[in-house]
Amino acid sequence: MWRQAGELLGACSTRTSTSVTGRGGRSLVSGVLSIKVTRRNPIRTPDTPISGATRSSYRDRIFDDPRHDPYQARGKYPEPTVCESCGAVFHRGRWQWASPPEDANRERCPACRRIRDRLPAGVVTLSGAFLGSHRDEVLQLLRHEARQERDEHPMNRIMDVNEAPDEIVVTTTDIHTPRRIGNALERAYHGKLETRYGEDEYTLHVTWER
Repeated sequence: MWRQAGELLGACSTRTSTSVTGRGGRSLVSGVLSIKVTRRNPIRTPDTPISGATRSSYRDRIFDDPRHDPYQARGKYPEPTVCESCGAVFHRGRWQWASPPEDANRERCPACRRIRDRLPAGVVTLSGAFLGSHRDEVLQLLRHEARQERDEHPMNRIMDVNEAPDEIVVTTTDIHTPRRIGNALERAYHGKLETRYGEDEYTLHVTWER
């Protein structure tokens, strides 16, 4: 109930006096009830609506359910559909790496739309002294895990790898690749691993430090 109120009202604070009286008007309990309601963080709207939808109608539809991934179509794509950017094929209800027929429907897949909009679903942040002395080794493991995930699930990909002297930040099109990378690093090198899901359940920030 309070979560719904927070979504409707935004950030606010109320103080309400309360009291309970017994026989003869004698006060038994009195005090002040303080309620604080905070607004949920807004979710950015994708820049590229699914084919056939206007931006306004698309915006209304994808946010009916706050946990719905805005880049996943509510209905199925025509089969077969080939992504005009990466060549992945939607067939038998899922995206896969395959050779499309010449008459296949052409449309940009969810992963390529995220890349085009520069709106990642996952972030992996690596840091620590161990990273500084084993950077190439860690990057090799990271890319190996990401490549295997992409081969098995075409919509799960690395978007960018940004290297700084004291950290590496990886962005992905999905929430599964960061978890796979983090688990692989923890198994191989131990260290401190933390995962934090976004409130909409379709964003994930993984941090690993050693």
